[in-house]
Amino acid sequence: LSNTAILHQIRRDQVTDTCRANSVSSRKRRVLTPNDLKHLVVDEDHEMIYCYVPKVACTNWKRVMMVLTGRGKYSDPMEIPANEAHVSSNLKTLNQYSIPEINHRLKNYMKFLFVREPFERLVSAYRNKFTQKYNTSFHKRYGTKIVRRQRKNATQEALRKGDDVKFEEFVAYLIDPHTQREEPFNEHWQTVYSLCHPCHIHYDLIGKYETLEEDSNYILQLAGVGNYLKFPTYAKSTRTTDEMTTEFFQNISSEHQTQLYEVYKLDFLMFNYSVPSYLKLE
Repeated sequence: LSNTAILHQIRRDQVTDTCRANSVSSRKRRVLTPNDLKHLVVDEDHEMIYCYVPKVACTNWKRVMMVLTGRGKYSDPMEIPANEAHVSSNLKTLNQYSIPEINHRLKNYMKFLFVREPFERLVSAYRNKFTQKYNTSFHKRYGTKIVRRQRKNATQEALRKGDDVKFEEFVAYLIDPHTQREEPFNEHWQTVYSLCHPCHIHYDLIGKYETLEEDSNYILQLAGVGNYLKFPTYAKSTRTTDEMTTEFFQNISSEHQTQLYEVYKLDFLMFNYSVPSYLKLE
């Protein structure tokens, strides 16, 4: 066995152990519904299933999946515009199949997902959705709600636009029990545990954002396409880093940090991310 294969085995074991240790909380081991499978992208030709997690290189992975499933329509992932990669009709997801077809694919296809340090992913989602002026649909849909609920003396403009949500307000919204009861989290800040159901679906490979290139190319190699398809590399200066995440958490009270950690705890444990050193947990 190669070192990489052993590494992926360790990651799989970690997920299994965490699921087992926390099965008390997931005792109501529900059966997955087709709606639970809308993040699982299927590649029939190479018999692969990829569960995409927003803010974990999912745009580039969707581009790669479009190359793989496009039957020659695309050859270079980076020639596919980012917005086109997110058009749902461009990729087939597992919820579009019949139950027997779903079961057959879950049993026989190579399944993989990519994960990232949970709070770094969260800050990345916040920066992308709430600090960029062009994301008006997010400001309207979530920003206005967050401002209304979390800001004491909000101006009429802030209530109307919702385009100046502070990170502290975003965190307060996430840990508010009312939020969880009202509707599921948006996919950009939903837990990997809830998006990809790793306790119900046995993933063969768990890639990490921190080792994105090696893990991605290893998967492409296993799929038998590594000789003509490489994962796109890019040096993005705007990337959310650990230092940046530390800064965002400076103003979050230890009480809120503790509550937020509870929300994402399974992702931390399952994918072997240690408690960040900047956290002041109660």
